[in-house]
Amino acid sequence: MTYLRQTGLLLAVSLVGGCVQLPEGVTPVQPFEAERYLGTWYEVARLDHSFERGLSGVTANYSLRDDGGIKVINRGCNAEKGEWEEAEGKAYFAETPNQGFLKVSFFGPFYGTYAVFGLDQQDYQYSFVSGPNTDYLWLLSRSPQPDQAVKDEFVRRAEALGFPTSELIWVTHPANACGSGETKS
Repeated sequence: MTYLRQTGLLLAVSLVGGCVQLPEGVTPVQPFEAERYLGTWYEVARLDHSFERGLSGVTANYSLRDDGGIKVINRGCNAEKGEWEEAEGKAYFAETPNQGFLKVSFFGPFYGTYAVFGLDQQDYQYSFVSGPNTDYLWLLSRSPQPDQAVKDEFVRRAEALGFPTSELIWVTHPANACGSGETKS
Protein backbone atom coordinates (compact mmCIF):
# COMPACT_ATOMS: atom_id res chain seq x y z
CA MET A 1 0.00 0.00 0.00
CA THR A 2 1.45 3.38 -0.95
CA TYR A 3 2.08 6.23 1.45
CA LEU A 4 -0.87 8.13 -0.04
CA ARG A 5 -3.31 5.26 0.46
CA GLN A 6 -2.06 4.50 3.95
CA THR A 7 -2.38 8.15 4.94
CA GLY A 8 -5.92 8.31 3.57
CA LEU A 9 -6.96 5.08 5.23
CA LEU A 10 -5.52 6.07 8.58
CA LEU A 11 -7.08 9.51 8.49
CA ALA A 12 -10.44 8.13 7.40
CA VAL A 13 -10.53 5.64 10.24
CA SER A 14 -9.24 8.01 12.90
CA LEU A 15 -11.28 11.02 11.87
CA VAL A 16 -14.73 9.49 11.75
CA GLY A 17 -14.85 10.13 15.49
CA GLY A 18 -14.34 13.88 14.97
CA CYS A 19 -10.66 14.31 15.64
CA VAL A 20 -10.27 18.01 14.93
CA GLN A 21 -9.51 18.65 18.55
CA LEU A 22 -6.51 19.49 20.67
CA PRO A 23 -4.74 17.14 23.06
CA GLU A 24 -5.14 18.15 26.68
CA GLY A 25 -2.74 20.97 27.53
CA VAL A 26 -1.74 21.71 23.93
CA THR A 27 -2.21 25.38 23.04
CA PRO A 28 -1.69 26.40 19.41
CA VAL A 29 0.77 29.24 18.86
CA GLN A 30 -0.56 32.72 18.37
CA PRO A 31 0.27 34.82 16.45
CA PHE A 32 0.69 32.50 13.48
CA GLU A 33 1.40 33.74 9.95
CA ALA A 34 0.53 31.18 7.28
CA GLU A 35 2.54 33.00 4.63
CA ARG A 36 5.71 32.60 6.70
CA TYR A 37 4.94 28.92 7.33
CA LEU A 38 4.73 28.08 3.62
CA GLY A 39 7.56 26.23 1.91
CA THR A 40 9.50 23.09 2.71
CA TRP A 41 9.95 21.62 6.18
CA TYR A 42 12.08 18.58 7.07
CA GLU A 43 10.66 16.02 9.45
CA VAL A 44 13.25 15.67 12.22
CA ALA A 45 11.33 13.50 14.70
CA ARG A 46 7.97 11.74 14.84
CA LEU A 47 5.97 9.15 16.67
CA ASP A 48 5.55 5.95 14.64
CA HIS A 49 2.49 5.41 12.44
CA SER A 50 1.81 3.00 9.63
CA PHE A 51 1.49 5.81 7.07
CA GLU A 52 5.13 6.83 7.62
CA ARG A 53 6.66 3.55 8.74
CA GLY A 54 10.01 2.87 7.11
CA LEU A 55 10.25 6.27 5.44
CA SER A 56 13.33 8.47 5.61
CA GLY A 57 14.04 11.85 4.10
CA VAL A 58 10.48 12.94 4.94
CA THR A 59 9.50 16.48 4.00
CA ALA A 60 6.32 18.51 4.06
CA ASN A 61 5.74 21.27 1.56
CA TYR A 62 3.03 23.87 2.11
CA SER A 63 1.72 26.28 -0.53
CA LEU A 64 -1.40 28.42 -0.95
CA ARG A 65 -4.49 26.98 -2.62
CA ASP A 66 -6.81 29.00 -4.84
CA ASP A 67 -9.64 28.56 -2.31
CA GLY A 68 -7.65 30.18 0.51
CA GLY A 69 -6.53 26.91 2.06
CA ILE A 70 -3.08 25.40 2.15
CA LYS A 71 -1.89 22.65 -0.18
CA VAL A 72 0.07 19.97 1.69
CA ILE A 73 2.50 17.59 0.02
CA ASN A 74 4.12 15.04 2.32
CA ARG A 75 6.95 13.06 0.77
CA GLY A 76 9.26 10.34 2.01
CA CYS A 77 11.81 7.86 0.74
CA ASN A 78 10.97 4.18 0.98
CA ALA A 79 14.59 2.98 0.81
CA GLU A 80 13.53 -0.68 0.80
CA LYS A 81 11.70 -0.10 -2.49
CA GLY A 82 14.12 2.60 -3.63
CA GLU A 83 11.32 5.00 -4.46
CA TRP A 84 9.65 8.15 -3.25
CA GLU A 85 6.14 8.05 -1.82
CA GLU A 86 3.94 11.11 -1.73
CA ALA A 87 0.60 12.18 -0.26
CA GLU A 88 -1.25 15.36 -1.21
CA GLY A 89 -3.72 16.98 1.12
CA LYS A 90 -5.32 20.27 2.02
CA ALA A 91 -5.51 22.27 5.22
CA TYR A 92 -7.73 25.04 6.54
CA PHE A 93 -7.72 27.02 9.77
CA ALA A 94 -9.80 25.31 12.43
CA GLU A 95 -10.58 28.56 14.23
CA THR A 96 -8.81 31.81 13.31
CA PRO A 97 -6.10 32.51 10.70
CA ASN A 98 -3.72 33.95 13.29
CA GLN A 99 -3.65 30.72 15.31
CA GLY A 100 -1.55 27.62 14.50
CA PHE A 101 -4.57 25.32 14.68
CA LEU A 102 -5.50 23.76 11.35
CA LYS A 103 -7.55 20.88 10.09
CA VAL A 104 -5.91 18.75 7.42
CA SER A 105 -7.34 16.19 5.02
CA PHE A 106 -5.69 13.62 2.81
CA PHE A 107 -8.91 11.73 2.20
CA GLY A 108 -12.19 13.29 1.09
CA PRO A 109 -14.26 15.09 3.67
CA PHE A 110 -12.39 13.71 6.69
CA TYR A 111 -10.12 16.09 8.61
CA GLY A 112 -7.55 15.67 11.35
CA THR A 113 -5.82 18.05 13.70
CA TYR A 114 -2.62 19.89 12.81
CA ALA A 115 -1.71 21.92 15.89
CA VAL A 116 1.46 24.00 15.95
CA PHE A 117 2.25 24.28 19.68
CA GLY A 118 5.85 25.45 19.35
CA LEU A 119 7.33 27.73 16.72
CA ASP A 120 10.40 29.85 16.14
CA GLN A 121 8.39 33.07 16.08
CA GLN A 122 11.33 35.15 14.84
CA ASP A 123 12.45 33.19 11.78
CA TYR A 124 10.00 30.25 11.42
CA GLN A 125 12.90 27.77 11.43
CA TYR A 126 11.33 25.02 13.58
CA SER A 127 7.86 23.86 14.49
CA PHE A 128 6.41 21.47 17.11
CA VAL A 129 3.22 19.83 15.78
CA SER A 130 0.64 17.53 17.32
CA GLY A 131 -2.41 15.73 16.08
CA PRO A 132 -5.69 15.24 17.98
CA ASN A 133 -4.08 13.33 20.86
CA THR A 134 -0.69 12.37 22.28
CA ASP A 135 -0.24 9.60 19.70
CA TYR A 136 0.66 12.14 16.99
CA LEU A 137 3.76 14.31 17.31
CA TRP A 138 6.30 15.85 14.91
CA LEU A 139 9.34 18.11 15.04
CA LEU A 140 9.72 19.98 11.76
CA SER A 141 12.63 22.18 10.74
CA ARG A 142 13.73 24.20 7.75
CA SER A 143 16.95 22.16 7.82
CA PRO A 144 17.32 18.38 8.25
CA GLN A 145 19.62 18.91 11.25
CA PRO A 146 18.44 21.68 13.59
CA ASP A 147 20.48 22.69 16.62
CA GLN A 148 20.54 20.25 19.53
CA ALA A 149 18.93 22.95 21.71
CA VAL A 150 15.82 22.84 19.46
CA LYS A 151 15.63 19.04 19.75
CA ASP A 152 16.05 19.23 23.53
CA GLU A 153 13.33 21.88 23.87
CA PHE A 154 10.99 19.80 21.68
CA VAL A 155 11.47 16.71 23.87
CA ARG A 156 11.10 18.73 27.08
CA ARG A 157 7.88 20.44 25.97
CA ALA A 158 6.37 17.28 24.47
CA GLU A 159 7.18 15.21 27.55
CA ALA A 160 5.59 17.84 29.82
CA LEU A 161 2.41 17.56 27.71
CA GLY A 162 2.27 13.77 28.08
CA PHE A 163 3.63 12.66 24.70
CA PRO A 164 5.60 9.36 24.81
CA THR A 165 8.93 10.95 23.88
CA SER A 166 10.87 7.74 24.55
CA GLU A 167 9.15 6.37 21.41
CA LEU A 168 10.30 9.17 19.10
CA ILE A 169 11.83 8.23 15.77
CA TRP A 170 14.66 10.56 14.76
CA VAL A 171 14.31 10.78 10.99
CA THR A 172 17.36 10.41 8.77
CA HIS A 173 17.81 12.35 5.56
CA PRO A 174 20.28 10.22 3.59
CA ALA A 175 21.60 11.55 0.30
CA ASN A 176 20.31 9.75 -2.79
CA ALA A 177 18.55 6.92 -0.94
CA CYS A 178 15.76 7.11 -3.51
CA GLY A 179 17.60 8.48 -6.50
CA SER A 180 16.93 11.73 -8.26
CA GLY A 181 13.72 12.60 -6.48
CA GLU A 182 11.07 11.36 -8.90
CA THR A 183 7.96 10.32 -7.03
CA LYS A 184 6.12 7.06 -7.38
CA SER A 185 2.90 6.72 -5.43
